[in-house]
Amino acid sequence: MIRCLAIDDEPLALKQLVTYISKVPFLELAAQCQSALEARAFLEHDTIDAIFCDINMPDLNGMDFVKSLAVPPLVVFTTAYSEYAVEGFRVNAIDYLLKPFGLQDFQRAANRLKERLSPQGEAEGGSDIFLKTDYRIVKVSISDIRYIEGMSEYLKVWIEGEAKPIVTLLSMKKMEERLPNYFMRIHRSYIVNLTKIQEVNKNRIIMDADTYLPIGDLYKDAFHAYLDTKFLGK
Repeated sequence: MIRCLAIDDEPLALKQLVTYISKVPFLELAAQCQSALEARAFLEHDTIDAIFCDINMPDLNGMDFVKSLAVPPLVVFTTAYSEYAVEGFRVNAIDYLLKPFGLQDFQRAANRLKERLSPQGEAEGGSDIFLKTDYRIVKVSISDIRYIEGMSEYLKVWIEGEAKPIVTLLSMKKMEERLPNYFMRIHRSYIVNLTKIQEVNKNRIIMDADTYLPIGDLYKDAFHAYLDTKFLGK
């Protein structure tokens, strides 16, 4: 199930979101909020997978709310103002629903969420990528990627169970945009699969006995905010 948060300051629009969520079998409504401030308070003590969020809201608009989150979940923006569309995709929104939208449009957005979050095979969509290396094009299961190391214009993609990385001509930004939300940029030269981390020691991530990755100053706050959502104890 995909736990999601519905946010809209208009009661009728919020009710519609809640109704549509209830009609999609793989969506679970965690909470409904009438403001971004209410949603922020909810996220202080709970975690979710996705947000359906209106943009034009008083006090704090949806766009600024998402940008303010240290580790934002996947986002589908809803709005009556089409000029927000381009900016919506700039903050890596999964989809953009222009009001008034119907159940079919909502289902399309929900399916895109499912594709990004699914750890399953190709039948679920989006879990494999193809990388060009040397004179070959190789298929890689995203969930098998341990971490990615940037070096100038190239990337080293380290795969579970492989002694050597796949070296490919690609930018960190391009790779980061393609990866699902269980990957995080922790340094200007490293993206890590959060599910593969064994230990965190001060400003280092330990992947195994031989692999220590640094946490950069620019990424420290976001990474520790992620840890706070998973941490048990005092």
